[in-house]
Amino acid sequence: MTAVAMLGTGIMGAAMARNLLKGGHRVAAWNRTRSRAEPLAADGAAVADSPAEAVTGADVIITMLNDGETALSVMAQASPGLRDGQVWAQMGTVGVADVPRLAGFAAEHGLTFADAPVQGTKQPAEQGKLVVLAAGPESARTVLDPLFGVVGSRTHWLDDDGASGAGTRLKLAAVSYAISLTSVIAESVALTEGLGLDPALLGEVLSGGPLDNAYLQVKMKAMLADDFEPSFAVRNAEKNTRLIHEAAEAAGIRVDVNDASGERFRRVIEQGHGDEDMAATYRASFRA
Repeated sequence: MTAVAMLGTGIMGAAMARNLLKGGHRVAAWNRTRSRAEPLAADGAAVADSPAEAVTGADVIITMLNDGETALSVMAQASPGLRDGQVWAQMGTVGVADVPRLAGFAAEHGLTFADAPVQGTKQPAEQGKLVVLAAGPESARTVLDPLFGVVGSRTHWLDDDGASGAGTRLKLAAVSYAISLTSVIAESVALTEGLGLDPALLGEVLSGGPLDNAYLQVKMKAMLADDFEPSFAVRNAEKNTRLIHEAAEAAGIRVDVNDASGERFRRVIEQGHGDEDMAATYRASFRA
C-alpha cells in the first residue's frame, strides 16, 4: 500500500483518487474548494484542510491542477509537510516552460520529480483507462508504476529526466489532435444543420466508413442532443490551446487549427458556456 496525497480533486483528480482507493492505496485528498474533495471521504479518503496536511506522511504526491502556476503555488503551500525522498508526480496539463520550474522546486525540497500528464477525460478516468505519458528517473518508476497501473491502462515512459518535459510535450501534441477534431466535428454538424438538413444524417453517412471513430460518435451525439455535461470543460480546452500555441511558437511551428479552435472556445465562454463540455464549441458556429 502506498500513501498518496492527491492535490486537486476536480473531474479527473477525484476519479483517479477513487481508483487509487479501490486499488488498496491510502489517499489524503485536498482541493481548493473543499466541498469538491469531501465526497471522497465516503470512498475512504482522508480530506485535508491544507496542502501541507495532505502531503504529511505521503510516499507520493500527485498534483492534478489546472496549470503550472497553480501547481507551483500549491506545492509551495505544501512545503511545511514535505520531506526528502517523497515522489512528486505532476499529472495535470501544464506548459512546456513550466516543467523545469516545477522540477527545480522538487530538487530544492528533496523530492523525486516525474512529469506524468494523462491522456483521457472523465470516462476513461472513472474507468481507470487513462494513458500516462511519463518522464522521470528509474527510482520514481518503481514507486509510480503500481499507481499508474490503477489509474490508467497504459504508461509510456519517455525520458529518465522529469525536467525534460517529454510527457508534457507529447501530451500537448495529443490534446492538439483532440481539440482540433472536436472543432471539426462541431463545424461539420453545424454546417449540415445550417444547410437545411437533419444533422443526424452526417453521422449516418460517416458511420462505418474510414472517417468514422468512437470519438466522432460520442461528440456528435452530445451536439445533437444539446447535452454538454462536462467530460472536459470548454475553459480547460481554451487554456490548453494557449499552452499548445506557446509550445509551438517556441518550436517554430504554426498551429492554425489549434488557434482557430481557441477562438471558438473563447466565443463560447463569452456566451456563458465555459463550464460545459468542449463539444459545446458547436455553439460557436452560430451567429449570436
